[in-house]
Amino acid sequence: MVDILHRIGVVSPSPDAVYAALTTIDGLAAWWTEDTTGDPAVGGVVKFRFPPGGFDMKVLETTPNERVLWEVVDGPEEWIGTHISFDLKQAGDYTVVLFKQAGWKEPVEFMYHCSTKWATFLLSIKQLVETGKGEPSPNDVRISDWH
Repeated sequence: MVDILHRIGVVSPSPDAVYAALTTIDGLAAWWTEDTTGDPAVGGVVKFRFPPGGFDMKVLETTPNERVLWEVVDGPEEWIGTHISFDLKQAGDYTVVLFKQAGWKEPVEFMYHCSTKWATFLLSIKQLVETGKGEPSPNDVRISDWH
């Protein structure tokens, strides 16, 4: 098994705003994809839709201002069963986000694409919290088409 790992620092006096961006439908729609629906409470399923398709995430854990954990329950075959976590910690003026998508069976080319896209969306969270406006799909950075 292999994982996608990223770390960003968001200028924020506390993790509150980052946590809200990860645990509310409006917050998620403001940085990942505008087409976000569902139930962001533990046990709920959040549906994220993009022009080429989408993902359904079951919410496994939400520890206020510390951790968000999802399991992919629908989407591309390579994603199903992977776990996506956001661990938050305060470091001076920054809220540090440690991102992981754990459990890829092998590092296929799609994983390379997804790793780069996760990086762009993590920067979208940073923009959202720091400036009030993220770059969610369909306004995200295009890196290539994926079919």
